Amino acid sequence: MIPRTLFSDEHEIFRATVGRLLDEECVPHHESWEEQGHIDRAAWLKAGEQGLLCPTVPEEYGGLGTDFLYNVVVDEEIARRGLSGIGWGLHSDIVAPYIVNYGSAEMKRRFLPKMISGEMIGAIAMTEPGAGSDLQGVKTTAVRDGDHYVINGSKTFITNGYLADLVIVVAKTDPAGGAKGTSLILVEAGTPGFSKGRKLKKVGMKAQDTSELFFEDVRVPCANLIGEEGMGFVYLMQELPQERLTVGISAVAGAEAILAQTVAYVKERKAFGKPVAAFQNSQFKLAEMDSELTAMRVFIDRCIELHLQGKLDVPTVAKSKLLSTDLQCKIIDECVQLHGGYGYMWEYPVARAWADARVQRIYGGTNEIMKEVISRSLGLGARK
Repeated sequence: MIPRTLFSDEHEIFRATVGRLLDEECVPHHESWEEQGHIDRAAWLKAGEQGLLCPTVPEEYGGLGTDFLYNVVVDEEIARRGLSGIGWGLHSDIVAPYIVNYGSAEMKRRFLPKMISGEMIGAIAMTEPGAGSDLQGVKTTAVRDGDHYVINGSKTFITNGYLADLVIVVAKTDPAGGAKGTSLILVEAGTPGFSKGRKLKKVGMKAQDTSELFFEDVRVPCANLIGEEGMGFVYLMQELPQERLTVGISAVAGAEAILAQTVAYVKERKAFGKPVAAFQNSQFKLAEMDSELTAMRVFIDRCIELHLQGKLDVPTVAKSKLLSTDLQCKIIDECVQLHGGYGYMWEYPVARAWADARVQRIYGGTNEIMKEVISRSLGLGARK
């Protein structure tokens, strides 16, 4: 085994706290959350009490002012338990940084303390019915009208959308401006004209709150603009690497947990009078998976290290998302096979993991987009 060197004793103490909270407040309820299509708000508040939400936010706004490794710990422990309904990662790793890095001092004072406490749940509305990975194809508009923006459009596949109290809306403030006409604007739940559609029924991640959002002449103050008008696409490109890295972090942690469960299962499960683990096919499959996962763990940890140093470039993080999520799906599929018929039963964690993992290759930019990013870094692709 290659020892991990990223975490200090303080990180591991925090990991124990995270684990306890998840085991006591989330694991026992996750099945009922799957049935209702979202987790309970009480779990958000418990996470806030224990410092699990937005830990990197500066202390002046109520955060712990920690390094990103505290976010990593939370993401890993959630993934290891298969708690795919919990949207704390998106809230802490993706939504909060836009406000911290580009928001006004007033915006930070107004929203960050409540995001940290769990009183206010955050979401980001990028994807539209006609625009997924192609962020330049966004049709939602935000037209300036005096001291307000008037927003019109619709969004779909929005994580935390159903419970969201605060949504970062990706909108065109200059529809003719292409990427330079995109802006990020905060919209609070309850704003007239802002409505939430149905909770979307998904193949996996059934406890995750995923919804459609609709904006019909929604008036919001210009003070809700994040950063500068027309800079939205730039901000998105600057923050997407962290989002893609967190996908890889959860992919590896989730795959490691399922592999460990499968090793334990084949030692106990018998076929033809002997443990499934006694068959050479089982031994070789598990040896291959363990080896590939070890290599991926080293790569992802190195990417985390580079990110902490501000040196993780876009092509490298694209490689991390591409390789880790492809491997996650491959490993879990093999683990289903080693479980036999039981691997297809929903009460087995491997079945849930199999369904949950598939979307990892889609959100955060599809793996085909990752290949485009990587190929361009090699000097390939269309030339203008």
